[in-house]
Amino acid sequence: MKRISLVALLIATTISVSMSALAQRPAAEATPPSSAKETVNYIVRVQWKGEKGVTGQLQVLTAEGTFNLNTLLPEPVKINNMDIPQTVTLKGDLRVLSGEKGRINLFLGRTVPYVTSTYGSDKNASASYQQLSVGLNSTFTVTFGKPLVIQSDGKEEVSILVKRDEN
Repeated sequence: MKRISLVALLIATTISVSMSALAQRPAAEATPPSSAKETVNYIVRVQWKGEKGVTGQLQVLTAEGTFNLNTLLPEPVKINNMDIPQTVTLKGDLRVLSGEKGRINLFLGRTVPYVTSTYGSDKNASASYQQLSVGLNSTFTVTFGKPLVIQSDGKEEVSILVKRDEN
């Protein structure tokens, strides 16, 4: 009988010492180190230049991830003496690859009104119109802080600049 009591006492002491050692473990060891990413805001600026210089630009402040900007262009289109607004859209998804580079999937587009039919003649003329959405949709690897020409033809050039916001 004494032998069973001695074995039980030995087991109880071992469990007690083990539990005490676990309870006294430092807090730094109890929680795994954090692998949280630094959160940074980025400025995404798209500008287009025509033969007469900069004709327009859009800029948005965003964190890593998706962004979407829809706005009106300052100059409307005239159809039968009516000012028809044009919209411009900047949509994208920014992914940081490293401290210096990122990948951006981008859509830059606008609506273009066009006449579908006309009625009457001269001063009594009126027209029906629709809006067509046109634009550029592509994925680019960018170097933060360095502009990149993403579209160019003989008359117009479109560039993008993605940089870290310092504020």
